[in-house]
Amino acid sequence: MIVRAFQLFIKHVIDRLAALILIIACSPIFLATAIFILLSDGRPVFFKQKRPGLNGKPFNLLKFKTMKNLYDRQGEPLPDNRRMTRGGTWLRRLSLDELPQFINVLKGDMSFIGPRPLLMEYLPLYNDRQKIRMEIKPGITGLAQVNGRNAITWEERFEFDVWYVQHYSLFLDLKILFLTALKVFKREGISQEGHVTMEKFRGTHHEHQ
Repeated sequence: MIVRAFQLFIKHVIDRLAALILIIACSPIFLATAIFILLSDGRPVFFKQKRPGLNGKPFNLLKFKTMKNLYDRQGEPLPDNRRMTRGGTWLRRLSLDELPQFINVLKGDMSFIGPRPLLMEYLPLYNDRQKIRMEIKPGITGLAQVNGRNAITWEERFEFDVWYVQHYSLFLDLKILFLTALKVFKREGISQEGHVTMEKFRGTHHEHQ
């Protein structure tokens, strides 16, 4: 427990320092991406949404906008492929839409590595095992992302998240970071089959042992 606590403290320090350095270093990319979105799709440039953080505490997740707010007559969002902006597909393929989350890391809401922060509405749907993923800060990338990202099932995704929480180490973070770089370069796992992003989670009908 002492070793784990120390490693999590070091992880927190590295996250904040690295986020500050990357925000400064990537400022030209931030600016260019913001101008591209503004010129191609207009305002707002950023997407902001409440997401659950450590132990389910809400925070405002930041992303560059890749989808329009379009709804059907019942007030339900239109399918992803109809809401994707003109440049949204390319921003996602290059993972540029994730860059504003460096600000979330700097603020301490997120880590670079950890389970992805999902929707607040999913919290009541988690079974006891799936809730374990909330015991560590959410990340920009994680074990599930380097093992399929949006192209795997929800149950597989949660199992990767839980395994990460239970086996956390700084070495594991470095491995995930390296594999993430490869995934971004190869542009793998961007979407689930039949969906632009990921099918909505509707709960698991059985408890994992």
